[in-house]
Amino acid sequence: MEEPIRITFKRKFLAGLIITVPVVFTVLVLAALFKFVDGILSPFFDILLDRHIAGLGFIAAIGIVFLIGIISTNVFGKKLLGLMEKIFLNIPVFKSIYTAIKQLVDAFSPENNSAFKQFVIVEYPRTGVYAFGFMTKECTIQSAGRDLCLKAVYIPTNNLYLGDIVLLDDGSITYTDIPIEDGIRIILSGGIAAPSIITDSRYPMKNIPSAGLMTLKGTP
Repeated sequence: MEEPIRITFKRKFLAGLIITVPVVFTVLVLAALFKFVDGILSPFFDILLDRHIAGLGFIAAIGIVFLIGIISTNVFGKKLLGLMEKIFLNIPVFKSIYTAIKQLVDAFSPENNSAFKQFVIVEYPRTGVYAFGFMTKECTIQSAGRDLCLKAVYIPTNNLYLGDIVLLDDGSITYTDIPIEDGIRIILSGGIAAPSIITDSRYPMKNIPSAGLMTLKGTP
């Protein structure tokens, strides 16, 4: 029995909408980013050339960032940038903002081996509720003549850049086999990118269901 035209149209329309919305949204975001970056330097070129050339400011911005990248990777450039950073850090208001942003950017840099150690799962904020997180550091608390070894875990609660930091013992943490880059993708996707089966890296034969049996928190 053939489907009514109305149902067929509805199904095809929804299928097209699912494909179209992410594409349109991506184009709008890129266009807004292009306009913003181009608007920073384009007034300078407008005055210099006495005419407006769309995109010239954007291209110049990319060139400047690339040039800074080249400078920052050689010995002289590192010393120069280090000197400039010291000068900037002496400015009271600038210091607070710059330090916070730099630490945040460094934490998500793929070249930073001292930030996120491993993508983990912890039982948080209460029993029976599990959250994805990033182990960041190990610390030892000395109390009452004994040493307590704890792991610092960053649990995103608003996209990726805001979250909670909790201290847990090793037995309260499940270490996954998911790379940090994939872990970031899982958080940003709201858990959609999470695999259906997650393996405990300490016990390769032990699989952890990533959905259904767990309530995942810490995703947008």
